Amino acid sequence: MGIKKIASLLFGLVVVGAAEAQLITADKVALFNSTFDEQNPVISADGNYLFITRCNHPQNVGGLKDPGDIWIAHFNGAAWSQPVHGGLEINDRGFNIALGTSSDLSLYIGNHFTKTGTPSNTQGIAMARFINGKWVDPVNISIPYFHSKSSNIQGQLSADNNYLVYAADTYGTYGVEDIYVVEKTLNGWSEPKNLGTRINTSFQELAPSLNKTNDTLYFSSNGRQGMGSFDVYASARLDDTWLNWSEPVNIQEVNTTGRDLYYKALGNNNALYTSTFNSDGYGDIRFYDAGKPIVRDTVQNVLLETSPIKSNATIVRGKLINAKTGQSINGRLKFTTKDVNQSTEASLIGYQVTLGNDASYQVTVEAAGYISTFQNLVIDHQHPASLELDFNLQPIEVGATVNLKNVLFKQSSTELLPESKDELNVVVSFMKANPSVKIELAGHTDNRGAQQDNIKLSQARVQRVKDYLVQNGIKAKRIQGKGYGGAKPIAGNESEESRKLNRRVEFTIIKN
Repeated sequence: MGIKKIASLLFGLVVVGAAEAQLITADKVALFNSTFDEQNPVISADGNYLFITRCNHPQNVGGLKDPGDIWIAHFNGAAWSQPVHGGLEINDRGFNIALGTSSDLSLYIGNHFTKTGTPSNTQGIAMARFINGKWVDPVNISIPYFHSKSSNIQGQLSADNNYLVYAADTYGTYGVEDIYVVEKTLNGWSEPKNLGTRINTSFQELAPSLNKTNDTLYFSSNGRQGMGSFDVYASARLDDTWLNWSEPVNIQEVNTTGRDLYYKALGNNNALYTSTFNSDGYGDIRFYDAGKPIVRDTVQNVLLETSPIKSNATIVRGKLINAKTGQSINGRLKFTTKDVNQSTEASLIGYQVTLGNDASYQVTVEAAGYISTFQNLVIDHQHPASLELDFNLQPIEVGATVNLKNVLFKQSSTELLPESKDELNVVVSFMKANPSVKIELAGHTDNRGAQQDNIKLSQARVQRVKDYLVQNGIKAKRIQGKGYGGAKPIAGNESEESRKLNRRVEFTIIKN
């Protein structure tokens, strides 16, 4: 694809018609904001409704502890109303977010629903019908292998309703949250496809959206050189694989030193997004003015990376989050290298630590009542002077499952690779700190080869992991284990990328 074509894609921001875009202007967005946290502005297909997610509001289903409900503003042909709560029909006590609407105004929502109003134990999306001016009767829609450690599902349904882009912290990510796409098929929805390393980094990619023709992706990231914590970027899709993208461009005109998220393009190059800049840490709905170019207006500059800002250190800040409720929690983080062993506390308002650049850190996150987590973190001189990194922790409860992404073996062998011991040591520490917990280890392979041989190999690998835990002080009676071979895939087996996700070791809490 030529450079002019790429530039035209990045400039092509139309999502809804110009008539709809004219309904919202910079002086109108104050109507949609409050003293609470506003996120994810979404315009309906007909341009007459604006959905936002409002967090921890006393009118939410779960009250002040509710992580987010959908609120709705209406355009009556002359003026916009203030947002009102969307009601029990489309909200529960979990995090509720609008993904978009179809031409008949059916509303797609980023979670599954239960009749009780409590968050569902299953994950996916839901669709509520539009009847007599209200959205009612959400029907849960399952997506194969849809999974995220976080209950906060962020994404957007494409204008033609054929694609869903979303962010998830799941199996096989390059770091924490990555961006995925699923496609509507004759039989439902395809399995998720990771958009690849041109889009995703070892940090967090959040809040993806598409333009009307599905050839430009907008998303926020804290893993690139930016102006603050999360910046908004644009990238052109170069072919139909959803794996080839132009180098993401920082949308400098909307980015600040705050958290800039949920960029949604409107007509005439206008856009809605949210920012915490000058808002006491809460998100406000912002309007991008069409009078300013969205990216630098010389084609050559669109694809050029900005020269890195060199610094000797990076400030890392963020929060520890209950993956089930979305609420902040207290805890402790350890950042370790060959030469550094640095710890910091996380309060309900978050944590902050200064780390030296050009180093690879092993990050251990611990919190009372939650399963400890481990992550590798690479910081180099091309990162911004500060970045934001949140961690989602699962509560300790029966049935909670952890994928040990950094526990790796030599090919066709039970020999652990040396780097596996860092994450296994976190499991050891977690079990010592929670002596009543019992776990079941599960070993999995892809479907290549004889199933009997796969079961034998996965069982032997489980035994090797159990032996390591026992050798480091965990009683054998607290650990069960089973090899499943290729019987329980979490992705398809058609490509090496998806088969890699199926080759894994997990543990599940069976007694707390």
